[in-house]
Amino acid sequence: MRAIAVRAGAPSASRSIIVAVPVNDVEQSQRVLRVTLLFAYVPLVVVMALIAWRVIGSALRPVETLRSGAARISGSDQDERLEVSESADEIRALALTLNDMLDRLAASRGRQRAFVADAAHELRSPLTSMRTQLEVAQHLGEGGELATDLLADVARLSTLVEDLLLLARAGSDSSHPSVREPIDVTALLMATAERYAGARVPVSVADGSAVFANANPEELRRVLANLVDNAVRHAGSKVVLAVRAEGGGGVLTVVDDGPGIPSDQRERVFERFARLDDARDRDAGGTGLGLPIVRELLRRSHGSISLQDNPSGPGLAAVVHLPS
Repeated sequence: MRAIAVRAGAPSASRSIIVAVPVNDVEQSQRVLRVTLLFAYVPLVVVMALIAWRVIGSALRPVETLRSGAARISGSDQDERLEVSESADEIRALALTLNDMLDRLAASRGRQRAFVADAAHELRSPLTSMRTQLEVAQHLGEGGELATDLLADVARLSTLVEDLLLLARAGSDSSHPSVREPIDVTALLMATAERYAGARVPVSVADGSAVFANANPEELRRVLANLVDNAVRHAGSKVVLAVRAEGGGGVLTVVDDGPGIPSDQRERVFERFARLDDARDRDAGGTGLGLPIVRELLRRSHGSISLQDNPSGPGLAAVVHLPS
């Protein structure tokens, strides 16, 4: 019992009023409430969290769909667009806005490629004419050393134009994958080494069995020629070509013993007209487009390239993964 006493009445005749109530019911109610909260609070929180997760997930799912679609389009060269929902809400407006942005980017990229291709195409004829006239002047002994000096510059400019035209064409043909066929990569390496028999450093092929890979023959020859040209230009004493089978395809390596490239700069050299502080820049005779062309051609054939340290000493190893 819980009791309370209160004095009441006149001062001369006061009385004490005592009131008592049982507390068993109150204590029982407290116990029931305590037990109920103990066992029901945790499940209630879990249920509320699940409901919130489901509701928020449903609300954000269209946004995630747009994000994943944009990421897929960003990593692809295909002319794709985001799916637009039928509901007239903010998600539809966002999808339309993103598709409009993709249209403008595609148009800008197309105009850029068309300009490069047109410029390169228009420059071929006057350069060819200039080269012919200089060769005739050199043959006739006219102009002294000027014809020889100009021929070197014209040849380099012609190479630059051809590289730009190749890059523009490769980029514009991204929706049409290159035609691939089985190629004896070992035989291709041997033929390449023979073509570089008179190079400033010897080009050799490491011993190994025949390796076949699926690639476009002309594109693979251009890839190998660009890599060997780059290696010969910077090698100290030798260039070694090798190929091995891996995962149904092949791994081709072009190794030189030159100054190499710092690891933090190796991705930059795949940018067009990239210029490094060391000896490996286009002032050494290149156009700055050799490695970008290699990556673009390999991408069309679902191959890849990376630059690594020379495993046998100083220098650089270009590692090409050819598809199966």
